[in-house]
Amino acid sequence: MIRFGPSGNSDSFYEQGYKSSVEMPEWLAGIGLNAYEYQCSKGVNISETKAIQLGNEARKYDIFLSIHAPYYINLSSMEEIKRRNSIKYMLDTLRAASWMGAKRIVIHSGACTGIERREALSMAMSTLRMAIDEADHAGLGHIAICPETMGKINQLGDLDEIIELCSMDERLIPTLDFGHIHARGMGCLNIFEDFDRVLELVGNKLGIERLSRVHCHFSRIEFTTGGEKKHWTLDDIQHGPNFEMLAQAIYNRKLSPVIICESRGTMAEDALKLKTIYEFIEGESKC
Repeated sequence: MIRFGPSGNSDSFYEQGYKSSVEMPEWLAGIGLNAYEYQCSKGVNISETKAIQLGNEARKYDIFLSIHAPYYINLSSMEEIKRRNSIKYMLDTLRAASWMGAKRIVIHSGACTGIERREALSMAMSTLRMAIDEADHAGLGHIAICPETMGKINQLGDLDEIIELCSMDERLIPTLDFGHIHARGMGCLNIFEDFDRVLELVGNKLGIERLSRVHCHFSRIEFTTGGEKKHWTLDDIQHGPNFEMLAQAIYNRKLSPVIICESRGTMAEDALKLKTIYEFIEGESKC
């Protein structure tokens, strides 16, 4: 079952008088969505009580939960203390996910500043392995860790690097951020074959089973020669990528991903537009 939802809370959620993320599952179900990525991007500050409440609401309204871990995780830092702290932030996120019954956490892999990419990847793999071992020891190994493709050239996390990271353990699921892939490739996702090639590579390297339940981020993105600059909305058609061709590729391959929309301020509304596009393609293909 393919699922669609927002990354965080849309402006309209607050404009309508809602105040707490605990209210999001009912709100999302009411507009026709069935996934939600809770944001811990600036730190894991949710209490156990609130996390349990959010989880109960998500189960009540059939909302698939994931959590975005803190942005400042850096698996490839040259400083051991930062790598150790990154493991702690991941364990904190996994613990919050366990409280709320979230199935996945999304992580950033780090940077390549002052270090060769292969060395950075090797260090990131070592750090991630330690995090997985500590998660297993803490009874949190059932929650999938989802390394994300990154949008800036100087960040560790192009598609090949994320696939290699995920090859370490079959429980690791890649987060394919198609806006980031597009930005990092200087606008490389333009036709059906561009999107399908990404899916084919993941399937060939990590297997069809993991591809079938891959985690996705989607938004239009402005980029420069350094890669990602700014997220935009689906209405900002001067920026790519377009979702229609990805939707067709997903449908053709009969995949069941979770697709999280990261549009700027209108993430829920745009997630619903993505769902509508997919359902139209699904309906046309069945005719």
